[in-house]
Amino acid sequence: MFLKGDGRLARQQARANVECRLLGTNSPVPTHAAQKDPMNVDGPLLVVSPHLDDAVLSCGLLLASHPAATVCTIFTSAPEADMITDWDRASGFAGAFEAMRARRTEDVRALSALRASPIHLPFCDAQYLSSPSREALVAALRATFVEVKPATVLFPLGLFHSDHTMASDACLAALRSFKDPAAYAYEDLPYRNIPGVIQERLATMLEQRIKVSPADMADAGTHAPHQQLKQAALGRYASQLRAFGPEGRAALDSPERYWLFRAANESGSRRD
Repeated sequence: MFLKGDGRLARQQARANVECRLLGTNSPVPTHAAQKDPMNVDGPLLVVSPHLDDAVLSCGLLLASHPAATVCTIFTSAPEADMITDWDRASGFAGAFEAMRARRTEDVRALSALRASPIHLPFCDAQYLSSPSREALVAALRATFVEVKPATVLFPLGLFHSDHTMASDACLAALRSFKDPAAYAYEDLPYRNIPGVIQERLATMLEQRIKVSPADMADAGTHAPHQQLKQAALGRYASQLRAFGPEGRAALDSPERYWLFRAANESGSRRD
C-alpha cells in the first residue's frame, strides 16, 4: 500500500485498490435467510470496530436506536515511524501521524452524533505493517469487556480484510471467557459485496464448530430519525469520505445485517 518492489507491500496495495473499487460495486449480496432470530439488545451495548468508521458504516442504524452504547475501535494508532500510504494520501493527509490524530477526532465527533462513547485501543492496522499479536489483541478485548460489562456484544463477521478477520477471531476468543453477553456479528461493509465472501467466512466458522444464524434487527432501520442520525455520523468521517470518492459514498447507504452466535447449550457452540 506504500512502495513498489516489496511483495508484502504490493499485496497491501492490491488490497487497498480492491477496497476502493468495492465501495462502488453493485455486486449482488447473498440473501439473508428469511428465518431470523430476533435481536434482543438489552442493557449495555458494546460494538467492536476494526477501524475508525467501521462500526458506523456497518451498524450505525442499530447504534442510533440504542443510545449510550460503547464503540471499541481496535486499530487506532500510528506506526512508530511516520509513513505515507495511498489510502492516507487519498484521505488528504501527509503522513500516518497526521492521519491517525485526525481520524480519532473524527471518530469522537461521529459517535457523539449517535450518543455513543468511544474506546480507542492502541494497535496499528495492516496498512502500517505493524499488526498486533493475537494474544495482545485478545487480552485487550477481554479487559474491555470487563470494563464495559456489556449485556450485548457486536463485532465484525470478519470479511475479506485481514484486520477485520483478526478482529472477529479475537472477539470470538475473548468471548470464551464470558458467559453473559449476547453475541452478534455484523456484516462488514463494503466487503460483503464480494461474491461468495460471506459463505466462505461462515464455512470457515462452521469448520471451527462456530454456529450462527441470521438475526432480525426489528424496525431500527425503518425510522427516519435513525437514518438521519447515521448519515450525520457518517458525514463526520470527512477524510474517509474524501478517500471513498463520489461513487464510494453513494454505495455506503446499504442495509445492515447481523448474525446471532449460538450459546453453548443451543444448537452448536458459538465459542468452542
